[in-house]
Amino acid sequence: MTGAAGIGGHMADRTEITDFEDEKLDLYARLPENQLLHYYEPEPGIFIAESPKVIGRALDAGYKPLSLLMEEGQERSKETQELLLRCGEVPVYVAKTSVLAKLSGFSMTRGLLCAMRRRPLPSVAEICAGAGRIVVLENVMNPTNVGAIFRSAAALCMDAVFLTHGCSDPLYRRAARVSMGTVFQIPWTFFDKADSWPEANMACLRRLGFHTAAMALRDDAVEIDDPILTEAEKLAVILGTEGDGLAAETIADCDYTVRIPMSHGVDSLNVAAASAVVFWELGKKGGRLAESETATKKRRNKG
Repeated sequence: MTGAAGIGGHMADRTEITDFEDEKLDLYARLPENQLLHYYEPEPGIFIAESPKVIGRALDAGYKPLSLLMEEGQERSKETQELLLRCGEVPVYVAKTSVLAKLSGFSMTRGLLCAMRRRPLPSVAEICAGAGRIVVLENVMNPTNVGAIFRSAAALCMDAVFLTHGCSDPLYRRAARVSMGTVFQIPWTFFDKADSWPEANMACLRRLGFHTAAMALRDDAVEIDDPILTEAEKLAVILGTEGDGLAAETIADCDYTVRIPMSHGVDSLNVAAASAVVFWELGKKGGRLAESETATKKRRNKG
């Protein structure tokens, strides 16, 4: 069934899907994320946003929808109706739960997915302009950890996130979902493939005025509340891959090595948990969290 009336006079291109093998579901069900990433190569490809909140934040950031896939009955929710209006006349595919249950991870989507066009990534220099606190992820491969780090970075006053090419893509479905859509709220990019990590990229950060702080367990590390960190006008916090942590050459190339004090014989935290601790400390000591809270209260009062 196609051509169903939309909300408020808007005509949505609605199609009912009864067969999981329908080619209209290929973007959602059968194309791997790496293939979606290169779908329009050399132009930016496609990503799939899951859940109304994530889709809404992607739309807020200016990403363009290509189509929507939803569970039958989802159209009746006010939240979905508002998203439909914002998405314009894109195809809307509707299917029963029994059909969509075959879709990997569908239970996590809150009944709504959206295929969206990627955008060209900004340069490191563009993002660093005006930034004071940035995050660098070295080969963090788990999309859950990438998403969690983005959520903490956005919530705890970091200005941007940079990733080496060994990292999971922030727009992969699980990463974006775990981030609660904050991957669309905080600036980020991958380091240029033409540069090498850490030498060329670290040199680039220094040219842009950043001191670099490696999160690592070393005897010569400073504590996270050391004034040398909070007093730095521009600081890049560098976090390493799960398990092995940062490469030795990365640590050697940084201005500081930083550790989190621990108890009960625990020697390390998951990279996502460690990121939240260090972001909180830097934001608290630098007064950034207080400034952010004040700005939030002013916006609420105006509303």
